[in-house]
Amino acid sequence: MNPDRLIDTFLDLVAIESPSFHEAPMAAHCARLLAELGFSVELDDSAPRTGSDSGNLIARLPGTAPGRLALSAHLDTVRPCAGITVERAVVPGADLGSAYADEGDVEVLRSAGDTILSADDKAGIAAILEGVRATLEAGAPRPDLTVLLTAGEEESLRGSSALAADALAWPADLPSACVADGGAAGAGAPGEGPLPCYVLDADGRPGTVIVGAPCHWTMDAVFHGRAAHAGVEPEAGVSAIALAAAAVASMALGRVDEATTANVGVIDGGSAVNVVPAACRVQGECRSLHPERAEAQRDAMTLACEQAAALGGGSVEMAWHRDYPAVLVGEDDPLVTRAMAAARAAGLEPRLARTGGGADANVLGEKGAHAVTLGIGMANFHSVDEFIAVADLEADARWVEALIAAYAE
Repeated sequence: MNPDRLIDTFLDLVAIESPSFHEAPMAAHCARLLAELGFSVELDDSAPRTGSDSGNLIARLPGTAPGRLALSAHLDTVRPCAGITVERAVVPGADLGSAYADEGDVEVLRSAGDTILSADDKAGIAAILEGVRATLEAGAPRPDLTVLLTAGEEESLRGSSALAADALAWPADLPSACVADGGAAGAGAPGEGPLPCYVLDADGRPGTVIVGAPCHWTMDAVFHGRAAHAGVEPEAGVSAIALAAAAVASMALGRVDEATTANVGVIDGGSAVNVVPAACRVQGECRSLHPERAEAQRDAMTLACEQAAALGGGSVEMAWHRDYPAVLVGEDDPLVTRAMAAARAAGLEPRLARTGGGADANVLGEKGAHAVTLGIGMANFHSVDEFIAVADLEADARWVEALIAAYAE
């Protein structure tokens, strides 16, 4: 692993503005770098379905040893991401939070304060590129490698959700060490099972394996009342905002139990202060590590809306959408034990964690992969205070290199 090259790669990626649905320049840059490493690179046809200017990038490199491995990150970032300025600084570990409190001075890459840093998820991409480069330079055995870089991840995993069911299958016209050794080619091929996949896209120090991530449901409720003049004849009206308020007040929100959360995040209604509002839209969500609990919370929120509308003399139109399923992987799952062994080989302390957020791993289980998300040390992401420790970025690349070695059977 070449630390200077890794930092240069990361800074080059950061300099490319790539907000969700405008990932084309980032995809082109990554496609060129992967092609230079010998990968066969394609962009899928998902762009018309996601609304992005780029499809998902899928790159494949035949192995020199039996085995298969996919490494994944996402191309897009949240805003503000225009003209990112990166500061390289040494900061007391105690100033960075409990994860660094015992480490003395820590060298970090951070946003100058006006934008995000975009370590989410350009640190993941940089680590994948450097880990692959280091493997190739060392001439080390490698399995068949797939690199998946998705579009629109920050918008409810839209890019990975739009992948074709067979998108991760190994093409018949591409050489494969698995096939050469007598095995079957492709994700989901007979006798092969799902494609092992690691998604580099979570907080937590390198060595963290996310074994639990929730399913996610999104609610869109439109309350209908009756308009009237608020000063002349308010009795003739039915306030849709009041209906919505009653519904929200009766919901169990926040942390519902140790594995389930719910939230109402948007309320929009009314036209003028002197008009009893005839319509009001309420948007919310619920999540759980256990799908049946998420469904129970969804049904409870629906009932709260319906009862409030009926009691108040109005009506409500309910719509729910499941954005992605849950990931819940056992500690003894080979995907987890190999990740932990590779972490140790990279000099890291392996740890297991659960998260309340989703990542592409939530979707890839329905696309021919068996996937978990890895913590890569990005901190304060989605904010102008975002940073990543240089040592963590270097550890990410070493971990990728160790994972490649672990899957070269």
